Amino acid sequence: LYFSAQEGILIFYHIKDLQYEIKICADISQPISSLIFSPDYTSLLLVTDQGTVYSYRPAHCGEAVKLLDTSSSCFLAADFLTPGNNYCVSVTVSGEVQVWSLEDGTFLSKLNLGIEVHV
Repeated sequence: LYFSAQEGILIFYHIKDLQYEIKICADISQPISSLIFSPDYTSLLLVTDQGTVYSYRPAHCGEAVKLLDTSSSCFLAADFLTPGNNYCVSVTVSGEVQVWSLEDGTFLSKLNLGIEVHV
């Protein structure tokens, strides 16, 4: 079970039978608004409401890597663009949908929906 604390800490609870182990996986020092697993469960996106997206690979037990920073206070959410784990899509309150490369955080494309978006 993965969850985040308000301080921006990614925590893992390993639960087996009646026992559990707690592990701090990453500290990104920004409140995490959502956690999204890739379709094959090899990567976890950590999304902040400030528009920063981090990638964490549970099997590698390393630090979270900053993928992109939209620096937008109007940032709402991000998710993997399937199939695969190579791209992510984000959306802003103003209705701008953006596509990013997860390899290096490169901005690839955008589409303006022309409407406000709410979660």
